[in-house]
Amino acid sequence: MTFILKAANKLKTELELYGCPPKFPEEDPEVRAKMEAELVAQAEAKAKKAAANDKKAKGGKTKLVSKTGTGIVRQWNILMKMVPQEEIPTFVDPIHWLHYFPPIGVQHMKNFGSGVDWRRTFITTAVNPYYDAFIRWQFYTLQSKGKILFGKRNNVFSLVDGQVCADHDRSEGEGIGPQEYILIKLAVLEPDHGQERHTKMSNLLGKCTEMGAKGVYLVPATLRPETMYGQTNCFILPTGEYGAYYIDATNEIFIMTARSARGLSCQLSGVDQEQYYTKEFGKITCLETFTGDELLGLPLKAPKASFDKVYTLPLLTISMGKGTGVVTSVPSDAPDDYVALKALQDKPEFAAKYGITPDMVDPYQVVPIIEIPGYGNASAVFMCEKLKIKSFNDKAKLTQAKDETYLKGFNFGIMTVEGPYKGQRVCDAKPLIKQEMIDANQAHLYLEPESKVVSRTNDECVVAATEQWYLAYGEESWSSAVKEHVLNPDAFNAYDPNALNKYEYTIGWLKEWACTRQFGLGTFLPWDEKWVIESLSDSTIYMAYYTIAHYLQGIDNLEGDNAKSPGKINPEDLTVPVFDYIYTNGPMPEDCKIPQDILDKMRKEFRYWYPMDLRVSAKDLIPNHLTMALYNHAAIWSDEPALWPKGYYTNGHVLVDAEKMSKSKGNFLMMNDTIEKYSADATRFACADAGDSLDDANFSRGVAESAILFLSNEEVWISETLSMEGLRTGVDSLHFMDKVLINETNRLVKAAGDCYAKMQFRDGVQKGWFEMMIARNEYRSFCQDSGIPMNMDVVRKWTESLIIVICPVCPHWSENLWKQIGKDGLAVKAPWPVVDEEDKLLTRQADFLRRSMKNFRAQIGKAKKGWNTATVLVSESYPEWKVNALVWMQERYSGDSFPKDIMSQLKTWASAIPDKKLIKFTMQFVSFAMKEVDDVGAVAMEIKLPFDQKAILIESEEYIKAQLKLETLNVENIDDEDAPTNVPDKVSQNVTPGRPYLWMRAE
Repeated sequence: MTFILKAANKLKTELELYGCPPKFPEEDPEVRAKMEAELVAQAEAKAKKAAANDKKAKGGKTKLVSKTGTGIVRQWNILMKMVPQEEIPTFVDPIHWLHYFPPIGVQHMKNFGSGVDWRRTFITTAVNPYYDAFIRWQFYTLQSKGKILFGKRNNVFSLVDGQVCADHDRSEGEGIGPQEYILIKLAVLEPDHGQERHTKMSNLLGKCTEMGAKGVYLVPATLRPETMYGQTNCFILPTGEYGAYYIDATNEIFIMTARSARGLSCQLSGVDQEQYYTKEFGKITCLETFTGDELLGLPLKAPKASFDKVYTLPLLTISMGKGTGVVTSVPSDAPDDYVALKALQDKPEFAAKYGITPDMVDPYQVVPIIEIPGYGNASAVFMCEKLKIKSFNDKAKLTQAKDETYLKGFNFGIMTVEGPYKGQRVCDAKPLIKQEMIDANQAHLYLEPESKVVSRTNDECVVAATEQWYLAYGEESWSSAVKEHVLNPDAFNAYDPNALNKYEYTIGWLKEWACTRQFGLGTFLPWDEKWVIESLSDSTIYMAYYTIAHYLQGIDNLEGDNAKSPGKINPEDLTVPVFDYIYTNGPMPEDCKIPQDILDKMRKEFRYWYPMDLRVSAKDLIPNHLTMALYNHAAIWSDEPALWPKGYYTNGHVLVDAEKMSKSKGNFLMMNDTIEKYSADATRFACADAGDSLDDANFSRGVAESAILFLSNEEVWISETLSMEGLRTGVDSLHFMDKVLINETNRLVKAAGDCYAKMQFRDGVQKGWFEMMIARNEYRSFCQDSGIPMNMDVVRKWTESLIIVICPVCPHWSENLWKQIGKDGLAVKAPWPVVDEEDKLLTRQADFLRRSMKNFRAQIGKAKKGWNTATVLVSESYPEWKVNALVWMQERYSGDSFPKDIMSQLKTWASAIPDKKLIKFTMQFVSFAMKEVDDVGAVAMEIKLPFDQKAILIESEEYIKAQLKLETLNVENIDDEDAPTNVPDKVSQNVTPGRPYLWMRAE
């Protein structure tokens, strides 16, 4: 809830600075133009810098400019869009936000038609004393089980906010954690080339001596300390900005970027686990500033290197937003380093442009240090030659080379450098070399976020070692239990293999989580109340609170007013033993003021609902809230794994018309506004149709508009049809197409139910609405063209099924029609339609008629003018080559599938057919037949059709004539003895079982 506090504080500052109502400086057109120009200039500079570093440049506007059109965002103006102006000043109190917005959210959800038991709704934080008591019990329980510890730990930290920046406190970088680097200390030697640009460094070295400091060091950050034996030089960005920073803990001076120095000042030195690198946390003394050019050509002493002296050289691709802006060079095993060094060696004019003389580069050849099978002892050289990489502009190839050499080197590389690590695998030697360098004061630990993290106060975060209460998620027994649960398909369903992979990955890296902060809204840590439990940590088992909330709070009591408590329960009476009794089968608490019958009801209610079968959430919560919920359930109910969550379904974010929502694009939709424009059911239909995977869902306004029309039209058609006179009744004498519609209804009801069970709502509405419409339309058209009234019982079965199947998506439409057709009760409480198994033979017969009509339309379109005699020709037998193909398929069909290599088997078998003209036809026929097998099963491979083609066509004769606008039509079997003898060979050759032919001619 920190973001609420920050928004309230921002509003308070605006009112103090600009009055109430505020008069912002940008209201002056000239001032606004200047402010916007500055924002755009900043964005363009950022985009240019990103492009230079081969990052995705997003154009010349900042995110704020893109969203607002001005880029000048005021909290007052944001609230103006949501609340009356006269009420805005009350929002300087963060508690007022909790009073104001939750009831509005409840009303909007009701407008949406949400099926919610509103007795169980509540808000979190200490504002709600009931929930506050629940969280206190949760944390006491975790502490008693040794899951919450205290100490200095490295976490992503905002210096502006003065506290750990958890995921929900971030405007950028959610899910990003600390990354550990090793700072390699390259001692700066006295400049030896008489270059004027080194004057500052010479003065700094003198000052270092005067101060009694131990030395000046360039400190590149590396992930590969084992490669330091191969150093040939150090790289600097010529246009970069660097500083010389005094390190109190070691009495040394480090050359690095201001950004990395700021982070280093928040970390423990390693010299003493209680001592930071600097005297004052978060502050570091800058003794001098340098441009990158002023650092080029400096002589250095590199630890572990085989050269006594190396030089700083230019590298134009260094990112100043990662690491220290200094890069040590190991061309034997780093493709980027090899290419950059080679360019300086091969192009003296390029080197001279940066004041680099030949003696600074030419003597420094590749030093082999690691042998990789198949790559030799200089893998970077091998990959650059293999991929023909000529310059550092070959960025894609360099990325490929780097990824491959780093992966192979770590997993399969063998150290070849003389010494204690020779012959060891890189993966084994790496931690030993790292520790050896730290112990020898040749290196130090340094951490920063894995990628950029920005707090909601717009502060770029660092990694800081701070005293903190933290949840020890990395505890081996705890994480192993959670992982085993998640990976057991009988215990847990992630609904998507990609989501499951994300859970497994998160369990792998989630180690220590700072669970408290020093300000914000929330529950105070019960045993140390100067700390507030952060919002991701107090929302991990609240699903259990749902089960009893209606006894504690009840309807219209979001904030937990004890005067409204249905169970007449005082929050102060909800002690740890009380919650133990309810949730973990603890003994009846002594001197409990809550009646035991109420406690028993709550215990029973919890046991009735748990375990949680399904939790629906967003994919961005997998790395935190959802995985933490698994951990917390596993800790609190450690002896009852059957109570751990059984399933999580996660979805992506929402696009509107395939674009991100943006006010400037006019596609920013609030839920209630959308309901008012399109209706609740049309909005829900478009939501269901938007998509169900981890990919971003696409809410289509076109679908919402169409839904208004087709829902209205269907309501009219159903009402009129079921009140129509003259419809047939009874199911004893059903027509062929009556049976088809019943069968299609059975099939689609089951298919839609299966989709819903898998949380695939787009597929559900495809089956339960669109394909149901297609089946009904086909039936209606057949009856109309055949001159046969529809069957009332068939139509009613279809209608009742449709209403129930679409009810989860469009409940208001379903309830209205349910009453109109005379059904009792509510549609939402009606049982799912009971249907028979799909008759696959009937499905095949219907498909036969469907495909036949499609072919007939194509064939009649080719008929010449005056051809008015039509005969449908059918055949009951396949030619020999098709019979052979079907038999071959039958021999390879096992259970309900073909082998995985069926197509390669087909190619081998077909190539042996003597008549080479038939090879292509055979492969095409088998491919077609396999698709039919997928649809209807093994019956598709029968040598003779299991149904009477001629009978179906004769029964459908009037329909066929009406559709094709024919006056007469005959149906003949060319295999019969009395078949027409004048059928041309080119016509009869086109007639095979299941593929009748429309023979048009003039007679």
